[in-house]
Amino acid sequence: MELHFDQELGALKDTLLRMSSLAEQALAQALKALVQRDDALARQVVADDSALDRLEVEVDERSIQLIALRQPKARDLRMVIMAMKISTDLERIGDQAADIAKRAIELNKEPLLKPLVDIPRMGEIAQGMIRDALDAFVYAKPDLARQVIARDEELDGLNKQLHRELTSFMVEQPPTITRALHLMTIARKLERIGDHATNIAEDIVYLYEARDIRHQHPPTQP
Repeated sequence: MELHFDQELGALKDTLLRMSSLAEQALAQALKALVQRDDALARQVVADDSALDRLEVEVDERSIQLIALRQPKARDLRMVIMAMKISTDLERIGDQAADIAKRAIELNKEPLLKPLVDIPRMGEIAQGMIRDALDAFVYAKPDLARQVIARDEELDGLNKQLHRELTSFMVEQPPTITRALHLMTIARKLERIGDHATNIAEDIVYLYEARDIRHQHPPTQP
């Protein structure tokens, strides 16, 4: 019976890892579609988002069944509950990536407003946060999860910096307003992806240390 339960937990972890891989891939492809002005790739990102939706439902169903039939305790119970929370954040990362792809399609209808520097940098940070958060999960490394949380400040700072720059564009050159707003939205989506990665990292600390560290990070500077 115990071996069977371990196998079921392993299957739950595997589903989360598949979700993580799909979420990271969706973000990478959305950013590639933006930088390379590739409408076909952007549309593919949007179409593929349903896979993450299905996997989130699968994780919830597996988790509820495990709780109902196996009545796990201690870390096993935390694992099942955190799996449901992590899957929700991964699904939302996929949604954000799809939204970035949709904005890329709109931006491709007009000339490039400015060289894309900050947004790809934000994308790299966000992808690294997702990757490291799931490594922390797989290899039981809460310290790595804490490093993910610390990186969220850099992402927030780049978002604010880009917002200020694009606001200046809109004030000085009103015809750029639509493109600037699309870029602002993309930056905001990347910042939100960082928030979801942070949520996952917090869940991982709770999973392995039984400590709830939500809302305990130092406030960012305005």
